[in-house]
Amino acid sequence: MNVWTSREGLVLRDLVPSQLRRRWVDDGYCPDRDLYSLFAEQAARHPDRQAVVDDAGVLTYRQLRQKVRMAAGMLAAAGLGCQDVVGMQLENGRYAVIAELAVAAVGAVCLPIPAGQGEHDLLALLIRARARAVLVSDEGELDALRDRLPHLRRVSATPWIGLDHGPLPTPEPEAPARFLASSGSETAPKLVAYSHNAMAGGRANYLRAVHGDVEVPRDLVLVPLSSSYGSFGVPATLCRMGGTLLLPGRFDPVHAMTAIEELGATHVFGVPTMFRRMATAEVSADLSSLHAVVSSGDALPPRAAEAYRQRFGVPVVSVYGSADGVNCHTREPARGAGFPDPAVTSIRIRGGEIQARGPMTPLCYVGDEALDARYRLPGGWVRTGDLGRFDRDGRLHLLGRARRVILRGGHTISAAEVERELAAHHLVAEVACVPVPDPDLGERLCACVVAQPGSPTPHLGELAGFLIGRGLEPWKLPERLMVLPELPLGATGKVCLHTLSRLARDQH
Repeated sequence: MNVWTSREGLVLRDLVPSQLRRRWVDDGYCPDRDLYSLFAEQAARHPDRQAVVDDAGVLTYRQLRQKVRMAAGMLAAAGLGCQDVVGMQLENGRYAVIAELAVAAVGAVCLPIPAGQGEHDLLALLIRARARAVLVSDEGELDALRDRLPHLRRVSATPWIGLDHGPLPTPEPEAPARFLASSGSETAPKLVAYSHNAMAGGRANYLRAVHGDVEVPRDLVLVPLSSSYGSFGVPATLCRMGGTLLLPGRFDPVHAMTAIEELGATHVFGVPTMFRRMATAEVSADLSSLHAVVSSGDALPPRAAEAYRQRFGVPVVSVYGSADGVNCHTREPARGAGFPDPAVTSIRIRGGEIQARGPMTPLCYVGDEALDARYRLPGGWVRTGDLGRFDRDGRLHLLGRARRVILRGGHTISAAEVERELAAHHLVAEVACVPVPDPDLGERLCACVVAQPGSPTPHLGELAGFLIGRGLEPWKLPERLMVLPELPLGATGKVCLHTLSRLARDQH
């Protein structure tokens, strides 16, 4: 498949050469199957295995498949099928899983949007994707937006009940299956189109490597399934691995720790801020079921990784990745980002920039040819905008995100570089750096920090002296300091830089 067109006129072009896609199938990196067929096969193979455990209880694979077919029947009765995009905005839980699988069952493209996404971003994503239907928990959530969504034909609220769907379509494995929303450091969210093969192939291969020798993984997912990071949940854990998704609902550090014991989690997926709060939570829990904790979404300082390893008693897997199609992970975060896996994606460095191409590479950006022109290169390579290097052993080292910079009086300051150094200070538990507008220099750097529990509050002069001692140039030093009880989190569980920027501007 080179070009796919929706009934509402959305055109997607696969920017990876078709012979490369075929080679990845021939090499066994991609299953050459659609997502729902893979799930149905797992359900037939072990119908009584737990598929989803959430606050409402347990769904076995047999029970989940039955509910998916009922929801698919509702979608099919509404006239939705292989040339449609279906949005969904649902909290983590069984309904989010049922919705995603039902969309796959009728051959449509799934557009998950994290719950809590602002009205502006929600509207922008639905319009850009030309979504024909939206699945939500409450229809009233979209009432104010209906008149501004010209392609929308149906809004359905949970629970979805229809007749058990009859014969199901079989989409092409290289057809689009899912859109991932990526905010990154951009001012507006991007949408990235992924095929069935890329989700069940490249992304699942990364998860398989993380699972190691665990035959039936039980993945405790603390981030939204609708996020880029959490997108492995349905396509990989369920459809490809036949594992169990543990979805405890809204994040709470004490609840997350007890869930590991109560649900027998083998792996926990979260962001560094979540793990810091879990590691310092005053709760006793049996963590013997764990095989690894997996951190992504934000940089993981080596000192923090070691602290989490001691607290959880298992390896800490640090994942460098993005919705744009890059991935590299390691169990030794102090030594870099790890070795690229060709079963997931190959990585090259050009002009200091990290570029990726492989079985998990997306088709293209959605509804934005300017982004394709900016970030996609001939041959299917993806420009990440991130800076990196390889050491002589072939290990990738992430040097910073090129788009997260502070422009101070003609100097360009990497926020990631300053954060990395500040995170090594003994009084700093968490840190994020944001720009503050300045009439003289354009921008000044504000360090937003959370102090270590029981430690004195750090002062700007002390931190500046520490950074000088670590070799930072004077013009890179933070000129503002904001100490907070905790860093604000966005809808995807990552630190919300927009909120921090607003707080920093208001303070100064």
